[in-house]
Amino acid sequence: MSGYIEDRWLKKRPNKETGKRERTDLWGKGARYRVKGIPGVRDRSFHTSEDAKQWLATAQTGTIRGEFIDPRDGAIRLADYIEQHWWPGRTDEPSTEGPMRSRIWNHIIPLLGAFALRDIDAAVLRMWKAQLLSRVEESTAEVIWIHLATILGAAVDDGRLLKNPCKAHRTVKPPKRTKKKAKAWARAIVDSVRANVQERYQIAVDLGVGLGLRQGEAFGLAEDDFDFDAGVVHVRRQLRWDSKGRPYFCLPKGGKTRDVPIAPNLAQRVRAHFRRFPPVPCTLPWRNPEPPMTDLEARQRKPITVRLVLSTSQGNRVVYKTWNERSWKPALAAAGVLKVVGEKVQTYGGRIRKYPVFELSREDMFHVLRHTYASVQLEAGESIVSLAQWLGHSSPNITLDHYAHFMPEAGRRGLAAMDTWFAPAQPQKIPEKSLGAPWIKELNLNPQVKDMIRSAGAMKVKYKETARGGLAVNVIEC
Repeated sequence: MSGYIEDRWLKKRPNKETGKRERTDLWGKGARYRVKGIPGVRDRSFHTSEDAKQWLATAQTGTIRGEFIDPRDGAIRLADYIEQHWWPGRTDEPSTEGPMRSRIWNHIIPLLGAFALRDIDAAVLRMWKAQLLSRVEESTAEVIWIHLATILGAAVDDGRLLKNPCKAHRTVKPPKRTKKKAKAWARAIVDSVRANVQERYQIAVDLGVGLGLRQGEAFGLAEDDFDFDAGVVHVRRQLRWDSKGRPYFCLPKGGKTRDVPIAPNLAQRVRAHFRRFPPVPCTLPWRNPEPPMTDLEARQRKPITVRLVLSTSQGNRVVYKTWNERSWKPALAAAGVLKVVGEKVQTYGGRIRKYPVFELSREDMFHVLRHTYASVQLEAGESIVSLAQWLGHSSPNITLDHYAHFMPEAGRRGLAAMDTWFAPAQPQKIPEKSLGAPWIKELNLNPQVKDMIRSAGAMKVKYKETARGGLAVNVIEC
């Protein structure tokens, strides 16, 4: 078995004359015993031979099993590992990178950054979770926990940890958001909000509730995405912004393009909007607004030009933050959906402007129109599979999980079937002067007639006496 212990204070071979091992130049300096010769494991020194032997045995066994992790590799601080090793290797979309970086640098590094990777155990995670829940909502805490688990999972892959602490400790559970049912608006609310939005933006409400578009998809929709002859809308891009406030086009969420059927009346509204507010050309980089560094990046980020359906009064693309604060929320307040809770004063070049401050209500932002679209489709009896395709979900299970409560018949058919199952049996009503098949033999019938009735599988027959004293037989049930 590979590996051995070296005494750094004494020479390997004894003196030929004295038979004793002489001292080296390192005598009395540093740790005396060094473990060496284990493939893939750095040498390590110890002050006592017992510690060296124990380390050697552990390293040899772990190496054979492929489970050996050098504790020195886990001595790096979490903050240093993130900044020097993990984050530089990330290749996230610009719209994802900004929020992720904000959560990590605001809630993971300040609270856990000083800990060495190997020191992050159950106790540390419990403390961090308690601190985290005192700073952010459970839904945000759940996402931040996932970020930490991803970081520590990478440390495992890099050979700095044997196990991921976020998954190895059963006593520490990740934060779980309280699941809320998707909220949909009644038609009266939709109409009221639409009426209070500026006229040029009213079509945005129609696109959200009529096609189930996300906000970025609505703002990135182009004139040639509408195929009025086929009655569909091609959802193939969205307008996004990176952490530096730079706009760009990219594929819809999950990279899933889709075709959504458009109702004839909605198509008429879209045509009217085109006449009233003609689409404007807009040129933006694709996928990433960062200047390309290679020819491949230049091809991948080559700007595209589309004629946007939604634009500002100055003919520019819509900035979602400005639109939310200056158009959407005021319309919600006018419709009685939101309340004004304060006032914000800003100065622009010596001019003072005052803006209302609205209460926080994430469930009433633009995405509620997408939920409303789903509720209308399901209440009309549309299939989950079709709706999943129109919404761009990766699986109908996701659609069902989000919108099952919008299905009015869900559970009722099964309940009706069980109710029928347990219904009391109804007695059969046999017509007067009728007999079942077993009684045919008691009738004074011609044998040929009896055989005919039996061959027909008759269960009930009706008979009457004829004027000549005979018997007329009529098969009434088989």
